[in-house]
Amino acid sequence: MLAAHADRERAVDVLRAGFAEGRMPQGEYEKRVERAYQARTVGELSVLVADLPQGPVPQQQMPMMAPVPRTFLPAPPLPAPTNGKAVGALVCGVSTFFSVGATAIPAVVLGHMARKEIKRSGEQGDGLAVAGIVLGWLVIAIWVVFLTLVIVAASAGSA
Repeated sequence: MLAAHADRERAVDVLRAGFAEGRMPQGEYEKRVERAYQARTVGELSVLVADLPQGPVPQQQMPMMAPVPRTFLPAPPLPAPTNGKAVGALVCGVSTFFSVGATAIPAVVLGHMARKEIKRSGEQGDGLAVAGIVLGWLVIAIWVVFLTLVIVAASAGSA
């Protein structure tokens, strides 16, 4: 394709920017600018700026090709595995309501262990571990309040 005046000016602008950034010596810059003004085709201009960060001419479109079948594409990366202790912490945390609080302490312990492992290994499941910790501490707090009330009531009744 024949080059227009605007194509030559864009090529010179790219050369000027490359020279200003120190990507070529002055002698080479002057030779390239002279060749840019003498260029007859867009291809000649492309060769002059091919080794610079940006080109003045938009890349020519490749002819439409058939899409690549999914079988030949690389497999998508697998997500990181979920930490087993985090799952255990959540299960213990939820089951505290059914076990009358017997699994609250294991939920807290497993949750903290899981969070430590997750930070070290990059596994998933931090939300599960936090949920187990929160549920475990919630039930422990409920038991502490309940036992405190029972003790206060017992001491008030015996007095």
